[in-house]
Amino acid sequence: MSRILVVDDDAQLLRALRVNLRARGYDVDTAGDGNSALRAAADRPPDLVVLDLGLPDLDGVEVIGGLRDWTAVPIVVLSGRADSHDKVGALDAGADDYVTKPFGMDELLARIRAALRRAAPDAERPAVVTVGRHAVDLAARTVSDDVKFTPTEWQILDHLLRNPGMLVSQRVLLRDVWGPQYQTETNYLRQYLARLRRKLEDDPAHPKHLLTEPGMGYRFNP
Repeated sequence: MSRILVVDDDAQLLRALRVNLRARGYDVDTAGDGNSALRAAADRPPDLVVLDLGLPDLDGVEVIGGLRDWTAVPIVVLSGRADSHDKVGALDAGADDYVTKPFGMDELLARIRAALRRAAPDAERPAVVTVGRHAVDLAARTVSDDVKFTPTEWQILDHLLRNPGMLVSQRVLLRDVWGPQYQTETNYLRQYLARLRRKLEDDPAHPKHLLTEPGMGYRFNP
């Protein structure tokens, strides 16, 4: 059973999330402020954290930093801050995904499942991923119908397909594929994602699987 730590200063929302998550088989701990969240995570290490940014004592980004000092636990931000600056700041601090309030419970649960899958050991992850009508073998680096990719295209695709449903930030992709000095060259990603969509999507102009999150990054929708 996966343990989830939910951090929010809204007591009514905490109760609602606790009820919904427990109904789906999760073990749930809650905290109403940042310091309590850090203590709870240290006392009973969670498998995933759902975190609000607007806490009464610490900013949520500080909590992310405090967690990232010692754990790689997936962090899904759940916040009313919709500005792209706040989203990018949380992702750069170490959050794995960002859901804006008001939110749909089904969407949040899907993001949680995706984050937990991402954190699973490699042995539990499928080596072959289906993207539309194509089967992509990440281990062998082959694609059905003999679709060919350049090494750079493979690196980008590998990041996205190994993290199904998860937002992968522009900075992470640029840093990991091209290097730290390229973290502002977002035009590179636009060009390469266009290429990948032409090769994998049935309708590249209206992609269903390789999605853009404007101002933040990209997401693979299985």
